[in-house]
Amino acid sequence: MKKPNIVILGAGYGGMITATRLSKLLGHNEANITLVNKHDYHYQTTWLHEPAAGTLSPERTRMPIGSVLDLNKIKFVQDIVVEIKAADKKVVLEDGELEYDYLVVGLGSEAETFGVPGVHEYAFSKWTVNGAREVKEHIEYMFAKYNNTAEKKDELLTFVVAGAGFTGIEFIGELSDRVPELCEHYDIPREKVKLYVIEAAPTALPGFDPELVEYAMNLLESRGVEFKINCPIKEVTETGVSLANGDEIKAETVVWATGVRGSSIIEKSGFEAMRGRIKVEPDLRAPGYEDVFVIGDCALLINEEINRPYPPTAQIAMQMAEVCAHNIKALIKNDPLKTFKPDIKGTVASLGGKEAIGVVGTRKLFGSSANFMKKMIDNRYLFLLGGPGLVLKKGKSPF
Repeated sequence: MKKPNIVILGAGYGGMITATRLSKLLGHNEANITLVNKHDYHYQTTWLHEPAAGTLSPERTRMPIGSVLDLNKIKFVQDIVVEIKAADKKVVLEDGELEYDYLVVGLGSEAETFGVPGVHEYAFSKWTVNGAREVKEHIEYMFAKYNNTAEKKDELLTFVVAGAGFTGIEFIGELSDRVPELCEHYDIPREKVKLYVIEAAPTALPGFDPELVEYAMNLLESRGVEFKINCPIKEVTETGVSLANGDEIKAETVVWATGVRGSSIIEKSGFEAMRGRIKVEPDLRAPGYEDVFVIGDCALLINEEINRPYPPTAQIAMQMAEVCAHNIKALIKNDPLKTFKPDIKGTVASLGGKEAIGVVGTRKLFGSSANFMKKMIDNRYLFLLGGPGLVLKKGKSPF
């Protein structure tokens, strides 16, 4: 009997957990498991705001795939996915193609521009390890350049963050915490630095508890952050941003954090999708496909209670991965499949330094207790992925 080929696309939170679980659930003789990723490392997307602001080394966020997965049980292919040919049960890569019996699509996300012109040309929008390195280097270069220009231009020290969702707030939290140190290092008066967060929605952190949002905004404003809420960006230009109300902010640095869409490969491959996301069946399969599972940022899942999609979080991607691995094993063994139901344990946003806000169960957390919880959540993922050894190697001290 031919061993089924299981192909997992993407080594993000979903892909990595699916791969580790399948290698434990299925014996070596029961299936061939292949993981495809463009880099030979996995990185923690939820940590990237820190290296981008320069408060954490990028190396802390990344780990070689071979150091986490057992490559005797899982074949790793470093390549770029070009297209999925579902009718032929094939994946086209830049350097070849793979045939599958079961496919797991965990290709992650891309920046959502909402049609605003100039984002890709003039803003930093890549939330990857290399993208974070680029932002950090650029910020430090702006500070270094300021005292070396004949007429000291204010826009060199004006930093605009587009989007007051999770990523935008966590990034400005880290940056605002680091600004005093940068000012001291580069001999720049603190008042020369301007920090803006611009949000089209009527509130920062949409969907978050209003009391916690107020705490976060007050804290960030005390560090010099200026919020422009209910204020869409019309265009990103070479010299800054134009706002829908006619104002313009001149800035040499625009960081785009308005949210994400799924992978463009989804649409290119002919799946029915909304913003690069497939509305998955309750067992996480793509509608009309018995053999294609979709997890993480590429999966669209509706929260029936509020009739809105669940946010694409690492927590949900990991839970999807567990169910996805179980269901692939069930298909191979002719067992019943599980239905996926998210179990949201809590949501915590860091604000830089020892500050954070969060909701865990019904409890609201502020300040250092929320910061402690954030570190514990980060470490829990490392534990699920690679056990206590990985926590010791890559984890964060909650104290």
